[in-house]
Amino acid sequence: MPIRLKRLLSVFLWAFVLNLIWENLHVFLYAHYLGQKITEGILLRATFTDALIIFIILMPFIYISSLKKRSWLIIPVGIALALVVELFALKTGRWAYNDFMPLIPLLSVGITPAIQLGLLGYTTFKLQEYFLR
Repeated sequence: MPIRLKRLLSVFLWAFVLNLIWENLHVFLYAHYLGQKITEGILLRATFTDALIIFIILMPFIYISSLKKRSWLIIPVGIALALVVELFALKTGRWAYNDFMPLIPLLSVGITPAIQLGLLGYTTFKLQEYFLR
């Protein structure tokens, strides 16, 4: 398998696995998804979507050498994107938090979803870099 294809596959698989773990660990912080109970199917769809977002975020960092040297930028980019997603989802009622979700003051956005894309995006980047050397 060509290294480019291995790298792309590695990025998506690491992002998927990390997000699957994350989603399952913090599901108890949510009250519902579209007014209904959160099922494993919903978690898998969220995992796939988050993995795809991370995949897209990482492409410039993998293929543009000046960005590769500044991989720490993945964290603020991921956090900014996560904040946009969360604010939209909360405003449109896609999901709601329960009383256990720690919130960012003034924004009323959950801390765990706010850091998810940045932290897991950076971790995915470093893991694929390490394992494809």
